[in-house]
Amino acid sequence: MAFQGKKLINNPDDVVTEFIEGLVETYPGLQYLDGFPQIKVVLRADVERGAYDKVAVISGGGSGHEPAHAGFVGPGMLTAAVSGDVFASPPVDSILAAIRAVTGPMGCLLIVKNYTGDRLNFGLAAEQAKSEGYKMEMVIVGDDCALPPPRGIAGRRGLAGTVLVHKVAGAAADAGLSLADVAAEAKHASEVVGTMGVALSVCTLPGQVTSDRLGPKQMELGLGIHGEPGVAVVELQPVDVVVEHVLKQILSQETQYLPITRGSNAVLLINGLGATPIMELMIAARKAVPELQLEYGIAVDRVYTGTLMTSLDMAGLSITIMKSDENILKRLDAPTKAPAWPVGSEGNRPPAKFPVPVPPSPSMKDDEILAQPQELSKQGCILEAAIEASATEIINLKDSLNEWDSKVGDGDCGTTMYRGATAILEDMKKRYPMNDAAGTINEIGATIRRVMGGTSGILYDILFKAAYASLKQSRTVTANEWADALEASVAAVSKYGGASVGYRTLLDALIPASTVMKQRLKAGEDPVTAFIASSEAASAGAESTKQMLAKAGRSSYIAPDLLASAPDPGAMAAAAWYRAAALAVKNKLHGSKS
Repeated sequence: MAFQGKKLINNPDDVVTEFIEGLVETYPGLQYLDGFPQIKVVLRADVERGAYDKVAVISGGGSGHEPAHAGFVGPGMLTAAVSGDVFASPPVDSILAAIRAVTGPMGCLLIVKNYTGDRLNFGLAAEQAKSEGYKMEMVIVGDDCALPPPRGIAGRRGLAGTVLVHKVAGAAADAGLSLADVAAEAKHASEVVGTMGVALSVCTLPGQVTSDRLGPKQMELGLGIHGEPGVAVVELQPVDVVVEHVLKQILSQETQYLPITRGSNAVLLINGLGATPIMELMIAARKAVPELQLEYGIAVDRVYTGTLMTSLDMAGLSITIMKSDENILKRLDAPTKAPAWPVGSEGNRPPAKFPVPVPPSPSMKDDEILAQPQELSKQGCILEAAIEASATEIINLKDSLNEWDSKVGDGDCGTTMYRGATAILEDMKKRYPMNDAAGTINEIGATIRRVMGGTSGILYDILFKAAYASLKQSRTVTANEWADALEASVAAVSKYGGASVGYRTLLDALIPASTVMKQRLKAGEDPVTAFIASSEAASAGAESTKQMLAKAGRSSYIAPDLLASAPDPGAMAAAAWYRAAALAVKNKLHGSKS
């Protein structure tokens, strides 16, 4: 069902002019022609009309592709960019205004994406400018590799590869080359570049309804940057499969869109289409580079990953490959102040991986662990049972923890704890010296530090390291030593995390547990009974977090009425593994379950 698209805009008719106003307010090196709303031109602020002593490079087209094209205006790239309305070619008068504003005696090169409206409007403007005495050249970029070779006059569509052509031409112009030479370099670049896009959603134009053309589990191959249909709608695939398909299409020997063969060098551009997180783009880049190198025998000289040419809020990406040579790399590496050009990508690429030695756990080296006796002592068996029960309980609680955390945090508490619990179960089979309580606790900390990220990971690492520091001082570990270790752990977490009872954290479970444990043991109570009682205190403390205002962690940013709908997931997790350990110890020693 279609629905009205949500946009952070004012009047839909004013989005282009207001974008330009915001752009020039942000970047002092840019300004715009005072011709709104008909004339929408961004130009370099340092270029004086009629006095520019280098070739002017102008591009543009319909808006909705930001940061293209205005974001690529700056020394070393475009001299000016002309914007039409959203997905509409700019009128001839706007293009002429840009030419007149920035073109000097060296002439002007127009770089145009291959769409009929752009070709006609820029072409007519070029002819008019020639009649006024300006030296003009125009290069058409049609880098789309998704569709079969066109049979008519339309040709291949202009896509993100146009941005690379901008850079080559802009750098050539900045180097002082003649108009003919700048145009020749731009034309060559346009002939060795290919692009294909993949979309997860269709873009929504300002003030219009959102299309439901793509279902929740569908993706579209070869979609155009104006939302026009692509080659095929298919089921959603993992990004590695998508990258393989796109590269195969771009490098197809049947279409021969690109003059690239095994042994060639190339530049790679992974471009976001508007609503794609940089994380997903980088995941695609990480697949594309070795795929090109290993499967196609192509040396990848440069990789650009980011959002350069979009289709409004479309979710998806495009992949561009440009055959590179020494001159093209020189142009791409040349400095530019264009605000949207990706920085930090120039220069030769060193090996992606650099080995970083990971020091072994200070408690024991691997050979010492493997040399431990296989037969466990009574205490070793009890410790093993407690650890296994605790980890299993966390694994079983994963979905509930995530559900609670989705209401009061970022929704990943269960996943994070699950990661730690499964790693503990794996490591305990081969790494933990169960007959050495202190050593085992230290190894648990090492496991957590290795696999658990975020705040939970570091807090549990601190907790187990503090427990280890307490336990290693005793030659024999008794119930009192375990109670002291728990107390030391709680104190360390409170010290470094800044929380205490009532802050709505895991300490709301562990502090009551520690207090009851110490009190019961001091009163002479049986250690197992004291352990069970302290686990009940932990559970009660965790449940009580429903009534608490958060004073630490992400929950502190959540409205109180939303917090009341769920307990603190960190406290519930702590209470769960602690309770499971207590019951496992009781079962091991007393042979019964409560």
